[in-house]
Amino acid sequence: MRIVDLTEETKKDLLDSLLKRSPNNYDSYTATVNEIVNTVRAYGDKALHDYTLKFDKADITQENIVVTEEEIAQACEAAEKSGIMQVIKKSAENIRIYHEKQKQYSWFDSKPDGSILGQKVTALSKVGVYVPGGKAAYPSSVLMNIIPAKVAGVEQIIMTTPPRKDGKVNQGTLAAAYVAGCDRIYKVGGAQAIAALAFGTDTIPKVDKIVGPGNIFVALAKKAVFGFVSIDSIAGPSEILVLADETANPKYVAADLLSQAEHDEMASAILVTTSRELAEKVSLEIRRFTEILSRKEIIEKSLENYGYILVAKTMEQAVEAVNQIASEHLEIMTKNPFDIMTKVRNAGAIFLGEYSSEPLGDYFAGPNHVLPTNGTAKFFSPLSVDDFIKKSSIISYSKEALAEVHKEIEKFAESEHLTAHANSVRVRFE
Repeated sequence: MRIVDLTEETKKDLLDSLLKRSPNNYDSYTATVNEIVNTVRAYGDKALHDYTLKFDKADITQENIVVTEEEIAQACEAAEKSGIMQVIKKSAENIRIYHEKQKQYSWFDSKPDGSILGQKVTALSKVGVYVPGGKAAYPSSVLMNIIPAKVAGVEQIIMTTPPRKDGKVNQGTLAAAYVAGCDRIYKVGGAQAIAALAFGTDTIPKVDKIVGPGNIFVALAKKAVFGFVSIDSIAGPSEILVLADETANPKYVAADLLSQAEHDEMASAILVTTSRELAEKVSLEIRRFTEILSRKEIIEKSLENYGYILVAKTMEQAVEAVNQIASEHLEIMTKNPFDIMTKVRNAGAIFLGEYSSEPLGDYFAGPNHVLPTNGTAKFFSPLSVDDFIKKSSIISYSKEALAEVHKEIEKFAESEHLTAHANSVRVRFE
């Protein structure tokens, strides 16, 4: 990894480089995605079948598009035999417990004058969860997307995932969906799956919101249907930033940086440190680890494109850079990580101390691993129970309560030249 001094110029170059990875910059794919979305909207299931045959080489029809109970049972049996089922169940329980603490409830506040104000919290009716297939099949993401929806009280959770050529679906994905409590699973992927969830077909119901990760076609399709349905976010490539001082273990820092670099060639791995000695040791450890890791080629390309070690003069300068980068994952490996954490404003998830490595959050701890990327941690939050509810304001006034304020309301309305608004209140006291 390149080692550079942290200056305003190098920071600007880094930020410009990272922003190039945003899905908003892939306009060359937009026309293709829009064509797929519009075709599915117009022709429904027939378009789904045609696109699945074209892109996934699988012959999927209305008769076999739904994952059967038998297929789910086989997947769960395979997961039990491999030993992964118990891990999935433990992870699911941790995720459920964490998200239970996020639940919001309706509230009402009544006053002696007869006025009642409140907020009614209602879970979404139907949610669609997109799950990638093939090499990018991640059962952990199935848990992270479905469980918060279940905790929120969503009535129906629909999952779509692309099939293999033989028409089967990744068994780990199915086992995780069963544990999480998914209601129905369809064998369809890509932009066509997003369109089906957004507009509905004879087979797949229209949902209120679509969540879940995917490739650039999925990301752009979610962007295209936003407004017809709600979406979680337009996710970019994975990223990690480690903030460290001279007390950090270079082997741990290197291993954690590589844990994200292996995702894909667009992933970013950044170390910001106040110690040049640590920077050089981490660079050596990265070279050593890379030689023995299975995804060596991807890691090397990722680090070549978006791998940086920035050496800051002071911790204040380092923290400032952290806040400007606003990374998806932030690890703090310093002498006093909790103290440094209080100065961090922008990060998707914050991991404190040398034994809180990023994969802990990916798989097991409980907080959601669906996080804001590409600097959007400045204004977005991790996926949560809040993403699966909506709120309605409640207003109830008695005649006596309205009588106290009706002239003020009329005056306000008239100041905006909305005389019908004023009249709506005035007629009640004529």
